[in-house]
Amino acid sequence: MTGLLPEGFHDRLPPFADAAARLERGVLDAARSYGYEQVDPPLAEFEDGLARRLKAGGARDAVRFTDPVSQKTLAIRPDITAQVGRIAATRMGHHPRPLRLSYAGPVLKLRASELRPARAMRQIGIELIGLDSVAAAREVVSVAVEALTAAGLTGLSIDFTLPDLVATLGGDAALAAALDAKDAGAVAAIDASYLPLIEAAGPFAAAIARLRGHAALGSRLDALESIVASLPAGVGLTLDPTERHGFEYQSWLGFSIFAAGTLGEIGRGGTYKVLHDPIAEDGGKEEPAVGVSLYVDPILDAAGRAVERRRLFLPFGTSADDGARMRGEGWVTVAALEAQDTPAAQLCTHVLLKGEVHEA
Repeated sequence: MTGLLPEGFHDRLPPFADAAARLERGVLDAARSYGYEQVDPPLAEFEDGLARRLKAGGARDAVRFTDPVSQKTLAIRPDITAQVGRIAATRMGHHPRPLRLSYAGPVLKLRASELRPARAMRQIGIELIGLDSVAAAREVVSVAVEALTAAGLTGLSIDFTLPDLVATLGGDAALAAALDAKDAGAVAAIDASYLPLIEAAGPFAAAIARLRGHAALGSRLDALESIVASLPAGVGLTLDPTERHGFEYQSWLGFSIFAAGTLGEIGRGGTYKVLHDPIAEDGGKEEPAVGVSLYVDPILDAAGRAVERRRLFLPFGTSADDGARMRGEGWVTVAALEAQDTPAAQLCTHVLLKGEVHEA
């Protein structure tokens, strides 16, 4: 019983914990090469400030407790994006825009969903704050794809959406709800002219062609095509113009990222507003931003995903110089500390014999 963990929590063991660390480092290094500098906000903050930045939906996910020092309520972050927004608006409010930041760390949710039973997970992301232009969105999407590719993921695909589509076309809340549910009957009863929006969902090029009939969407569609044109060949592309689930706080662009061999999405992003002063009488100043959050768990925990373990066994008595040489060549070395030690006992795939590497 001492090994049991609460529902939604899990240990990550070797080699998966090592693989997660490599993935995280690979994504952050790729982002850094584009000028995204890492920030590291704390795991918990005062509940009132964090809740305002998370807004209503995210705030419900926060685990709360009383701080024994201040006697105030603290909240463990269910999402890091809101904290990055706080840093950008306060500690780095003087910094020239656009501000490029990256982050990685654990998040904790009060409740899990059926599709995502984990409550504790790791989140990686980049945020470009101060712009939500086509060029800014194009950079964020491109950096995300390059970072994931550099981290070893294959079969990437992106599903785009237009969160403010109904508002742009002059629709109301009832129409938005019907489109969210893909309820063609309800949409037809409100305004049949919106039915093509449901039918447009699918492969990107075909969806764009179907949507061109709406003159009010011209600039939005041009922006999407510009973003897609910057992506490398081989990235799968789809468009679901009416999808808003999970994109309630995005503005004109939202997107989900998928990869071969994974279950569900591995990342989500889009354009949004950063709140500067949540308690200001005027509601607080906002500035535009674009960002993407990636989740390690769906990538590593997908059924059938193999994680390579490549370790070189150094038999008892191997010189320190030989070990250093092999590590310099990129090997992970495991030295025998007793004469009877074996490669199998140390989970090694290779062994060093007379200065040469052999399969174990």
